[in-house]
Amino acid sequence: MIYFLSFSVVVIVSALVMDAIPQFNIWQSRIKIGRFPNQHIWNEKVFQTAKKWLHNTPVIPLTDHKRLIIIDKWQGNYDRPAIQVWQESSLVLGLTAYAQKTAAQKTEKEIADFFISKTTAQGGWKIKPTDSDHAILGYALLNADFIDAGKYKAALDETYQMILSLKGEDGTIAYKNHVRQFRFVDTIGFICPFLVKYGVKFNKPEAIQLALHQVFEFVKYGLMPQEKIPCHTYHLHTKIPTGLFGWGRGLGWFLIGLADTYRALPVLHPQKATLKHLIIEVAHSVLKFQLLDGSYTWLIFDEKSRKDSSTVATVAYFLTVAAEIPELKIESNEAKEKCLNYLQKVTRRTGAIDFSQGDTKGIGIYSQNFDILPFTQGFVLRTLNFRPQPQP
Repeated sequence: MIYFLSFSVVVIVSALVMDAIPQFNIWQSRIKIGRFPNQHIWNEKVFQTAKKWLHNTPVIPLTDHKRLIIIDKWQGNYDRPAIQVWQESSLVLGLTAYAQKTAAQKTEKEIADFFISKTTAQGGWKIKPTDSDHAILGYALLNADFIDAGKYKAALDETYQMILSLKGEDGTIAYKNHVRQFRFVDTIGFICPFLVKYGVKFNKPEAIQLALHQVFEFVKYGLMPQEKIPCHTYHLHTKIPTGLFGWGRGLGWFLIGLADTYRALPVLHPQKATLKHLIIEVAHSVLKFQLLDGSYTWLIFDEKSRKDSSTVATVAYFLTVAAEIPELKIESNEAKEKCLNYLQKVTRRTGAIDFSQGDTKGIGIYSQNFDILPFTQGFVLRTLNFRPQPQP
C-alpha cells in the first residue's frame, strides 16, 4: 500500500510540474517584451531565434489544454507531424530571405543541410508527403535558389503526386483525405505557390494551371460578397461556405498563397494580369480592418477579439508583395510598416515573436491559445528581408 501511495504521489507531482514549467516559462519570457532600439537589431534577434528553431523547432500543441498535458502526450493527442512541417517550412522561407539579402553563406549551408537531413541519398523525402501541409516544404526547397533543385526532383515529384492524389472531380485539391468534401483556404497557401514553382522549374504547365484553378475556384465560392475576405472552407458539392469568414490565419493562408503564386508566375503568363487585379481588390479589403496600432485580430471583423501575430505577419508579407504594384505602393508600404511596428512590440527579449493563435482543431473550432509560432517567425523574417523582383 505504501508503495502504491508513493507511486501516486510521484505521478501527481510529475504531472503538476509538467503543467507548471511551460506556464512559468511563458510568464518569465514576457518580462521586458518588445524593447528593441531599432528595426535592424530586432531583425537580427528574430533571425537568431529562427536559426536556432530550424535545428530544434518548438512543438506546437494540437490541443489547448494547459492542465494534465501528460495525458494528451500519453494518448498521442498532444501534437501532429503535419503541424510541424509548416512550422519548419516557414522558418526555411524566412532564413532563405535573410541569406539571399545578406549573402550569408553559413545560413545557406544550414538550409542546405536541413534538406539533406530530410531526404534520402536518391533525392526523395525520408518521410513521404500525405497531406497538403507538406507541399509548402517543397515550395521552401524550390524557393532556395542556392540549392540545386534538380538533385531533389524525386522529392518534388513525390510532392506533386501527393497533390494530384487529393484532386476531386471538380479538378480542385482537398486539404486532407478525410475531408475531401470540403475545400479549405489553407490549400491556397500550402499548394499553389509550390505548383507554380514546380511547373516553371520542370516545364509542367498543367501544374501551373492546377494552382490557378485552385485559386479562382476558391475566389468564386469562398469569398464573402461584401469584401474580398475568405471563409475557412466551402463544401465541394453545395458550394456553401462553412466555418468563419474573417478568421485571421485563414486570411493569412489566402494572402501568402496569392502573393507567392503571383510572384512565381512568369511575367508573360496570360493569367498574371488577372492575379494582379485580384491582389489589388484583396488589398483594399484587407487594409480596412487594420487596427490603429498596426495589428489584426484573430477574427478580423471584431476588434475586441484577441490580436494574432500570425495574422499580422502574413498580412505584412502580403502587403510587401502588393507594394510592388504601383497602384498599391504607398498605402501598402505604410500599412506594412505599421504591422512591423506592432510585431516588434510583441517580440520577446529572446527574439521570439509572441501572441500567435494556436493550431485550429477543425472547421469552426479555433484555438484560444496565443503563444510563439515558428510560422510567424518565418514570415516576419521574410518580410524584413524581402527582395523586390526586377520590374519588366
